[in-house]
Amino acid sequence: MSVRSATIATSLELGLIFAGFVLLWRFVVRPAARANRPAPRLAEWTIPGADFVRFMFVVVCCSLIGNFAATLLLKFRPLAGDPKLMFLTACSHAGMLAGIAAFKFAVERVPLASAALRVSDFVSGVVTFLVALPAVTATNVVWHWLLEVCGLHLEKQDLVGMFANARSPLLLTLMIVLATVTAPATEEMVFRAGFFRYLRTRIPRWAALVAPSCLFAALHQNLASFAPLVVLGVAFSLAYERTGRIGTTIIAHALFNLHTIALIFAGVGM
Repeated sequence: MSVRSATIATSLELGLIFAGFVLLWRFVVRPAARANRPAPRLAEWTIPGADFVRFMFVVVCCSLIGNFAATLLLKFRPLAGDPKLMFLTACSHAGMLAGIAAFKFAVERVPLASAALRVSDFVSGVVTFLVALPAVTATNVVWHWLLEVCGLHLEKQDLVGMFANARSPLLLTLMIVLATVTAPATEEMVFRAGFFRYLRTRIPRWAALVAPSCLFAALHQNLASFAPLVVLGVAFSLAYERTGRIGTTIIAHALFNLHTIALIFAGVGM
């Protein structure tokens, strides 16, 4: 990548972080925002504990079924390396989404129309992404410094390396769709609309914010990204609680992943 292109990419990144600081001050930090903070719009999830366990059981089983179906299909059209991993991951996420939909519409009787994204979701999603970016970036810098001080080797996530080394246009397209559409929808429905929504009225609020975020970060199986992802998860949970719309965090999550992909291609760091 040329020096000029890297400079432009870095300038755009700094612009996004600055915009995030401005929005963070306006909506979260300044005294007027704290004094007039609106009441959370997220309704209590009153389902019994047994139903929540059933919800998670259905999601996990459907994920395994999706993975098993992908394994069977690979016997007819073998794949290896990154394409195989992407295909297995995509089918596993598709299975989870099918399980979530089955529970929501068959057990909870949630109307199908309620799942549609609204224009307001896109607006609040953009704001959530920008507000979270400075906090995640600062955490990333401090966390990496602490790991280096402790002598721990930093390794990129597998997907980061895959994006950086992808040569096939078809594989690259599949990875981008998985990162910006499938993964955000699945992870937000499980961790925010699932774990956080259930726990927030049953355990101390701070624990309800932190516990699902730690699980969310741990499942990415990368120490270097653990703390930043915990902060990101907490930010998404707060946005979901404030707006009551899971579409907000799905859009924010998609934008964050797209932002990460853009940084990888720009070569200006994470």
